[in-house]
Amino acid sequence: MTRLTTLRIFFLIASTQAFTATFSHTRPVTSRHTLTKTFLKDEHLTPEEREIAVTKATKAMTAFSNKYIANTDTRYCIDKSVPAVVIKGLAEHKVSLGAPLCPCRYYEDKEKEAKDGFWNCPCVPMRERHECHCMLFLTEDNDFAGEDTNLSYEEVVEKTRMM
Repeated sequence: MTRLTTLRIFFLIASTQAFTATFSHTRPVTSRHTLTKTFLKDEHLTPEEREIAVTKATKAMTAFSNKYIANTDTRYCIDKSVPAVVIKGLAEHKVSLGAPLCPCRYYEDKEKEAKDGFWNCPCVPMRERHECHCMLFLTEDNDFAGEDTNLSYEEVVEKTRMM
């Protein structure tokens, strides 16, 4: 198996888990000690309003990612579908939670995590050590780092069309 094939399989699994976790917010969140319902920022939006909000947030997260890459001397993954899916997940969380919570992790309570801010993009590990779990921002020495430092909104839409 090539590195790129391995990366695609890994990211397909990770993005499926993130996608499932992103839309699992319609069920109550359960922990060992309490049962609570997460109240989301987008729960009173019509489907049309939500679509407009997600489009706006996707444009904003794409612009942010391009600027952050320029400021941190990092790069996008060689397979541009990887950063596209992450940006789309960040935008979804921006609309539903009010913050760009990392879409590549599982959270018992997404709303609490978004308020805490540790995993809001750019997360603390990225800011402190240039370690991006999502593979959105890659250092030059990363085996999966491509040459690209720019991603357009249209590319994000095209690569996430099936989400």
